This record gives sequence, C-alpha cells and structure tokens, in this order.
Amino acid sequence: MKLALGTSITIDKDYTEEGEKFKSRVVDIGKDCVMIDYPTHLETGRTAFFIDGTQLLVSFVDELKMAYVFKTEVMGRLNRGIPMLQLTYPGDTELIKIQRREFVRVDSPLDVAVDKDGNIHQLVAEDISAGGMAVNLAKSNFEEDDIVKLTIVLPYANNSIKYVRVNARIVRIWEKDGRRIASMQFDQIDQESRQQVIRLCFERQLKKRNE
Repeated sequence: MKLALGTSITIDKDYTEEGEKFKSRVVDIGKDCVMIDYPTHLETGRTAFFIDGTQLLVSFVDELKMAYVFKTEVMGRLNRGIPMLQLTYPGDTELIKIQRREFVRVDSPLDVAVDKDGNIHQLVAEDISAGGMAVNLAKSNFEEDDIVKLTIVLPYANNSIKYVRVNARIVRIWEKDGRRIASMQFDQIDQESRQQVIRLCFERQLKKRNE
C-alpha cells in the first residue's frame, strides 16, 4: 500500500491564487477516505481550518521513496482522542506518480508567446512539463541555444486562466510530421509558476485517465 499510517503529506490549496502549502500526517485510513492531523501552514506554523467541500491537492512520498499526488476534498472533522480532518481518497490505483518532483510531460496544446530579442512570436505548444515544453515553430526563425522569454497561457478545469512568464533555452530543434518543433528548457522559473504548471499537468493526466 502506497499511502500508510504515519505518512507525512504536503497539502496545496488547489485552484487558488495564494498557492499556500500545509503539512500534516495520516492518522487513520478508512474506506474511500483518510484522516489526517489538523494541517499547519508550512511557513507560519498556524493551524489551518478548511471548510467542508474545500478542494485540495495532496502529495507524499511512500516507503519506497516514490512521490505521488492526488486530488481530494474535505469531508468533515472527527475526534477519536485527537482532532482529525477527514479527506476523500481515490485509492492507491488512482495516484499519479511524480518524477523528480515534477510531473511527466503531457500532451497539451497551449498558446504561448515567445519573445526573442524583443520580437514576439505567437505560437502553440505541443506538450509541457514542470521543466520545459515543446513548441511548434511554424515559420518562426529560431536556433538551438537561443534564450527566449515565454508567456504561457494555462487554462484550468475550473475555467480559470493563468499566465506564466519564464525564461527558457532552446535545447533541440527537430522535425515532426513535416513541422519544426523546438524543445525548450525552463530557466529561472519561480516556485509559484512551477506550481501552476504542475497543476495543469496534474489536471491533464487526471482527465486522460478518466477518459
């Protein structure tokens, strides 16, 4: 079993502006749910009080040192000698594995503005991960090792849209079905922007799994 009693977890307030993170620990596991200690804020140490129905993103590392993430919802509060928060749990088979703290690359057409030396090119990305993306170059003139600035449009399942701005380097240009594709590696990406990309990757993986 990947999720076990005593497992330390990190909680992200999914689909929020703040991107706040909290820590907790699994204290009991029931059918389709888990019970955890009241979460505390990673930075302030203050106890968090989530209302029923709050959507959260939970990540953890199992005993084999593999990292996983799952989407959950607050079900309520219990007190069995200690106060606990009850969360929905999709089951071990529905967990999504994280590789090197990043999601695997997912196919996802996304609008992206590429700024090279002040010249803006409106292009479409073919796939994305927390570490980079592949972009259809169309007729744009780019070369390997070019340093560019990206503005990526991230549309989420709840119909909200985020704009992530990040520097990138073109590490490879290659052909696919007669089209020129540039593999770009993110550089100088801040943690908040990386989290926004990770959320999108998670949503697309979850959608693909449910289809």
